[in-house]
Amino acid sequence: MFLEELTGFVELESAEFECKARLDRENVLGWLKTVAGFGNVAGGTFYVGVEDGSNRLIGFERKEADSERNFFNNQVNEHISPRPPYRIQFLRYVIRDKERFILKIEVSESPVKPVLVKFNNIPSIYIRRQGFTNGATYEEIIQMSLKSQQAAFDKLPSDQKYRREEFSYLQTYHEEHTGGKVLTDKALASLGFFDADGFLANGAVLFRDGYDGGKTLVHCSAFSGFTKGSERIVSFKRFQGNLLEGIEYAYEYVCQRMNHSVIKKETSHIDLDAFPKRALFEGIVNAYAHRDYFLDGTQIQIDLFRDRLEISSPGSFYLGAPLGRTYDLSGIISKRRNELICGVLVHCDIMEAAGTGFDKIMQEYKDADEAHRPFISSSSDHFTLVLPDLTYLSGTKDAEYPEVIFAPVPKGTEHDGKILSYCYKYAQKAADIAKYLGVSDSTHLRKEILGNLVTEGYLLSEKEGRANYYKTNRDMVRMI
Repeated sequence: MFLEELTGFVELESAEFECKARLDRENVLGWLKTVAGFGNVAGGTFYVGVEDGSNRLIGFERKEADSERNFFNNQVNEHISPRPPYRIQFLRYVIRDKERFILKIEVSESPVKPVLVKFNNIPSIYIRRQGFTNGATYEEIIQMSLKSQQAAFDKLPSDQKYRREEFSYLQTYHEEHTGGKVLTDKALASLGFFDADGFLANGAVLFRDGYDGGKTLVHCSAFSGFTKGSERIVSFKRFQGNLLEGIEYAYEYVCQRMNHSVIKKETSHIDLDAFPKRALFEGIVNAYAHRDYFLDGTQIQIDLFRDRLEISSPGSFYLGAPLGRTYDLSGIISKRRNELICGVLVHCDIMEAAGTGFDKIMQEYKDADEAHRPFISSSSDHFTLVLPDLTYLSGTKDAEYPEVIFAPVPKGTEHDGKILSYCYKYAQKAADIAKYLGVSDSTHLRKEILGNLVTEGYLLSEKEGRANYYKTNRDMVRMI
């Protein structure tokens, strides 16, 4: 029996069509690159259980077909990023009174390109041409990048159907946080939780009961001192579950291990948590809401140090938010990378539609001194929220920049110590110094503060191109 008899039309191997008798376990890359190649062009159909060339049906027994599907899903999830949208169907036929199945895998063009295959730690980009899959040329890679729609991960369709009974945790959580309101299918559909055919969006899958994929993985660590490298790990836990369970787990992990103290007043006392619980919860929710879910092999990181808590999330700030360090959290305009995920969290009343999470954190720390100010550090591949421990009187010790000691600076300012610490190891530009201090890059900073440190010999200044670089003079300043 041949494929044409089952489908009703003639299939010829082309740019949009390929057959495999079996998924080769010894040469996984051989067929993975076809899937990626389809995703990098106009999509295509991939049949498994069909002899290549002749289109003769080989087929599988029911259990074998299910195993083949699972192997396909596992290998694609492990080696292809971003995963192109695809759907798998079992096509049934009967031959000699025996039931057989083949897999029909319809791969859609990926809205985010290029699609990469990472095998043996070597990333490669493939493209489908006239029945063959080859490596993409430099020009083709550029064109793919330019044409990419930059669609959000959470809005892309999955191959899994919506079943209300599989989202009991989400429904219960919603009722508990909204005063008993029911989360209806209509509300979920309006968010894009599932499409008209009932297929879940990628982001919706993360809320399903029993989800244990790597997208919601969180690592929680507690260290005895101030750094990761030189201190003893007191506790290390990892958790994989649905997204809401991950938020709850990370929050409880910190609550159970953070310090508490008492501030005595004349007639009363104030109980003080190391991290205000509302600020802690907002920080963790923010990490899950805004992480880049396209980045496979990464996780949210919760690191508890002696003087601070660091909450790190994969992916930089979305759409041009500031890189580097900023203390002005209220001034950050955090645009949503994951509209669906954020919409569900808003519906559950644990995130505000106005995006005021950072404002709440600043409000909780409004009475803290400069040494206990929260800040955000953002790079091209992650962003980290740092919450200082309010029970640690010395404030946050910056592991990246050393503590320094120096004689009082004539006509000095409150910023001198931080500047000399920041510039101790590496020469820094004025704009970067301003960002580190959380102040504007003004004439006052350059002339009155930096200029005074240069004049008094505490800073060395050197011009490179159009920029001035400043380096701490180690003859005047030494590291503790």
